[in-house]
Amino acid sequence: MKNKFTLLLIVVLFVSMVPLFAGGDQENVIKIGFNIPMTGDIPKVGEASKFSAEMMKEDINSAGGLEIGGEKYMLEFIYQDNESKAESAVAVALKLIEQDKVIGIIGPNSSKQAIPGGEVADDNRTPMVSPWSTNPATTLGRPYVFRVAFLDPFQGPVAANFATEQFGAKTAAVMYNLDNDYSKGLAEYFTAAFEKLHGKGSVISYESFGQKDQDFSVQLTKMIAAKPDFMFLPIYYNKVALVLPQASDLGWDGDVLGSDSWGSAELVTLAGDSVKGHYFITHYAAAGAKGATKAFIDRYNSTYGYIPDDVGALSWDALGVMIEGLKGMKEITGDLAADRTALRDSIKNIKSFAGVTGTMKFNSEGDPIKEAVIVKVSDSGEFVFEKAVAP
Repeated sequence: MKNKFTLLLIVVLFVSMVPLFAGGDQENVIKIGFNIPMTGDIPKVGEASKFSAEMMKEDINSAGGLEIGGEKYMLEFIYQDNESKAESAVAVALKLIEQDKVIGIIGPNSSKQAIPGGEVADDNRTPMVSPWSTNPATTLGRPYVFRVAFLDPFQGPVAANFATEQFGAKTAAVMYNLDNDYSKGLAEYFTAAFEKLHGKGSVISYESFGQKDQDFSVQLTKMIAAKPDFMFLPIYYNKVALVLPQASDLGWDGDVLGSDSWGSAELVTLAGDSVKGHYFITHYAAAGAKGATKAFIDRYNSTYGYIPDDVGALSWDALGVMIEGLKGMKEITGDLAADRTALRDSIKNIKSFAGVTGTMKFNSEGDPIKEAVIVKVSDSGEFVFEKAVAP
């Protein structure tokens, strides 16, 4: 009888202590997941996303949390590495949704991971905001998926028009990554736009490579032999660092135009002098920034020791959109499925959002209507604003 009484006492004590751990402050915590590449081909992308997120979390939590329906909630961020792989992005999305019980997800960034990651998020009715993905398939027909980057059907014509005006180009050569949805898709959008301006066949060389390729001499030899007015390279910054020096070694000294996938803080570090003097399309320009954008840049630089690239700025905006959505909710009910749907509805109701990458309005697909920016890599390695192009 004594043993039974002791066991009952232990159970009562345990039950009485449960709120201390499961409830209390933990009840007023909102979890947001990050599906980002912290290893793999583009780890700087994941780093930039995490750094920006940590700055915003510090702002909100140090002020006592985020107010929703008269209650204050602290933010908890869960960072998961998708290794820059599509299959890993799917696994990460499932883990964040099913195991970590997040209310929403930031990322993936790259379209190669964002397209399958977005499918998982939408199938599980969990809001997702991609900072950097520009392929239309990421959000198409997916009411739970949003983004803060412009789309490739817009970027392709921007590239074609700029090359025509800036370089006086009438012919072009294109090289893209066959294994990457973003790169392949943008190459196609650019080609269609350029040939609409200059006639069928004006893209006189159209080459591709595989994800693991390191030697591009065969493709570059064909491109240079075609004598185009310029090269368009919609490829990631780590590949730019290999392609441009090889092109120079093969005798190319002409114009090169890059896409928004060039916009990494590591571009000049990896590519060196080979990238200087060239232009690329991006989402914002750090040099000459003003107002809230300059404040963000200065703080990021002071905290982490380098100027934030477009991924860092877009991640700040993507998280800002999700936070705006949370603030627009009437309450947190504790029913995760219901709260996720309420967050989705609140994000959809955002009419306009003023971000550090510009003011944006969202269409019915969850895509922003916003400007593209073209920058030139200066001799000192700075990304210098050249022009802005409105939709």
